[in-house]
Amino acid sequence: MIETEEMAKSYTPAQTESKVTSLWEQARLFTPHIDPSRPRFSMVMPPPNVTGQLHVGHAQTFTMQDVLARFHRMRGEETLWVPGTDHAGIATQAKVEEQLAKQGRSRLEIGREAFVAEVWQWKERYHARIVSQLRRVGVSADWSRERFTLDDGLSTAVRHAFVRLYQEGLIYRGNYIVNWCPHCRTAISDIEVDHVPEKGKLYRIAYPYADGKGALVVATTRPETLFGDVAVAVHPQDDRYRSAVGRSVRLPLTDRVLPVIADAYVEREYGTGAVKITPAHDPNDFAVGERHGLQPLFALDEEAHLTSLAGNFSGMTREEARKAVVVALSQEGLLVGEEDIEHAVGHCSRCGTVVEPRLSLQWYVRTKPMADAAAQAVRVGRTQLLPQRFTKVFLNWMEEIHDWCISRQLWWGHRIPAYTCTSCGKLVVAEEAPVRCDHCGHERFDQDPDVLDTWFSSALWPMSTLGWPQQTPDFQRYFPTDVLVTGYDILFFWVARMMMMSLHFTGEVPFRKVFLHGLIRDAQGRKMSKSLGNGVDPIEVIDRFGADALRFSLLHGVTPGNDTRFSQERVEAARNFANKVWNAARFVHMTTSGCSDVLPAWENLGPAERFLLDRLNRTIEAVTQHFQEGDFGAACERLYSFIWDEFCDWFVEWAKTDLYGADPTRRETMGRTLRFGLDQLLRLLHPVMPFLTEEIWRHFPHQEGLLAGAAWPTPDRQWEAPVEVARMQQCQELVRQVRTLRSILTIPPKRTLRLAVQESPQTPPAPVLAYCKRLANVTVEQIDVDAPAPPYSLPGVAMGISYFVEIGDAIDPQDALARLQDQEKRYRQELARAEKKLANPGFMQQAPPTLVEAEKEKRDRYAVDLQRIHQLEQEIMTWPH
Repeated sequence: MIETEEMAKSYTPAQTESKVTSLWEQARLFTPHIDPSRPRFSMVMPPPNVTGQLHVGHAQTFTMQDVLARFHRMRGEETLWVPGTDHAGIATQAKVEEQLAKQGRSRLEIGREAFVAEVWQWKERYHARIVSQLRRVGVSADWSRERFTLDDGLSTAVRHAFVRLYQEGLIYRGNYIVNWCPHCRTAISDIEVDHVPEKGKLYRIAYPYADGKGALVVATTRPETLFGDVAVAVHPQDDRYRSAVGRSVRLPLTDRVLPVIADAYVEREYGTGAVKITPAHDPNDFAVGERHGLQPLFALDEEAHLTSLAGNFSGMTREEARKAVVVALSQEGLLVGEEDIEHAVGHCSRCGTVVEPRLSLQWYVRTKPMADAAAQAVRVGRTQLLPQRFTKVFLNWMEEIHDWCISRQLWWGHRIPAYTCTSCGKLVVAEEAPVRCDHCGHERFDQDPDVLDTWFSSALWPMSTLGWPQQTPDFQRYFPTDVLVTGYDILFFWVARMMMMSLHFTGEVPFRKVFLHGLIRDAQGRKMSKSLGNGVDPIEVIDRFGADALRFSLLHGVTPGNDTRFSQERVEAARNFANKVWNAARFVHMTTSGCSDVLPAWENLGPAERFLLDRLNRTIEAVTQHFQEGDFGAACERLYSFIWDEFCDWFVEWAKTDLYGADPTRRETMGRTLRFGLDQLLRLLHPVMPFLTEEIWRHFPHQEGLLAGAAWPTPDRQWEAPVEVARMQQCQELVRQVRTLRSILTIPPKRTLRLAVQESPQTPPAPVLAYCKRLANVTVEQIDVDAPAPPYSLPGVAMGISYFVEIGDAIDPQDALARLQDQEKRYRQELARAEKKLANPGFMQQAPPTLVEAEKEKRDRYAVDLQRIHQLEQEIMTWPH
């Protein structure tokens, strides 16, 4: 065999990643060609918003998807991963408006056409940045099929969906209360509102009866909206106010007169039992107004400033007006009282502004019929939500779903395909602009100025990216998709809506499985945000540590569906792991030149080689299952354990005994097994750390070309070797115990000790003991089971092996006892600390399961070590002094 160039002493990601990316792109490994004879795997990328650049949360999502794409590709499946970006209506428009403001301009000044042109320029700039970041992370998507939510084909799909839903009566237009963001100046949906607990006040205001005989006291948290009041309501069965119903009251600070009405909506126990009715600014009040035929009045405009109805208060912000109105009421003796309360206040999830309930003419989707179908699909398992605990959350939400407000008062996005004849006012909803009014023959139409909610186009993403509504070859081959990977925070924003749209239009679920992951938080557990300044740019991490270290750190230790803390220490640990793999590969490259990676016949393998194959077998099975189940954290833990602990720390060290030995047959057998093991672990690790593994792979001759296109390992039942595994585990335990003894007694590793092993059926054969001799730096002598203990020796038992370590003059007995007592004191402190932590209910309830298990392992280890130290103390005290 001919080796490629020598491997560098250390792995340098900066010199590798762009080179490896070019190799992948030149080979076009990530662009599948339709072949019905092969199994297929498909998924779509959750499209990042073109609002700026990616953060480590995006990097985690795309790494998880990339792992799946590479895994299924290596398994021989025709794999399509569709990439793309989202126009992100509100968020992107807000960014561009901020940019214009810094230039002293506004969208209203430059007009709609010029503003949209500005946004397209923004999109092109930040889209290029996002794609560059995705490539740096190692995304193996099919860039030839990249999509953008405002592409022509996707726009066609949006118009088609809107028109069909309108024709089916599932889209309608009406005047209803919406969540209005005064900053974004648009309606937003219920799930785009964050309800935050805030301290406020409940004000009691006297509304004098019009006849001058007394007053009705009303309780409200929003005195500034009283200028939009059209009535005062009480409960029809409230005995306190039976005589008030039918009378009139004067609206404070105005000359208007309002009726007192009775409505069961009023809560008799809340406040005074009398409430102001403001239909234009409260959804419940709007319903009351509808029942009683009351005309809504606007107290606030679109920017949450008081309207002309407020008289002297006109033009004030709602915050200014609240203070001024309270002062004015107090001065007129109409403020009866106020009390401190805490209540949930809605905020726009995009900009954080307090949301204003506002009556507005908007477009809506009737969601209940589609939601029922989506819920049923999840119940029967057509789509699995993983972890399964999210299924209940999903079903509860679908049962309580409200109609979806889909119109937005923006300029950036999909224009609503609704046209009004400028002559007769007839409304036409069509995929293309009408040419002539079929009612009056007029030829001029005004298109609805609003755009659709971004999530409307995103809800069609799995279908539209593949060519729907056309029955394209891609749509017929790759839809439904197999897996969606996304954060649990958009289960309702996006996942539910894709389910509803897909089932309604195609009868199919959009994906078979949904892997929901948690959020990335900072090292203190805080959500990353601009205000805290704790966001992390993945490119900065890659520049410092490499893409593979970032990828591994974002997956290792992650529990499905749970939030993860990001820290530099995690990335450093991942980089150390990458270096460990590189160093092991370099050792193999240097010491096995000329060996093939074809595994020798089973009968020619020694116990160490059989141990490796058995552990490899179990690792292949475990990692394969974890990837299939979307448990990326468990897969990485298994890979880490196998590669670092079993392959590098043990098998490579065992291999040195044979590679540096005098037997050429053992050298050849061990060399080939070592290469085979490296080959297999590179395949297993490739989906998670693709750059590192591809770079190592190219230094070894292969017939399969690039590792990204190589076959996934398959387990082999013939590799099961329980006897050899048990023998080599005896060796591991014996070496560990001798090394621990050296550490406790501070005997240098270079000092050779004598090991006397009692002969028994459990004693390992000579080849296994040979590995023990080298790794523990001992000479081995087998003694009879009844032989007396050698002088100045310490006994031990390692998985059935009874032995004595002869210390001789390696250490003074008194000095040894002193050191043991110091160790005992330290271990007792550590044991007490671990037990205290495990006895803390807060830690047990809030800490991740992996952390709890790690603490339990520490406690058990300290307990065992203490017992061992005590035994050593007793033995040394019997030595002659």
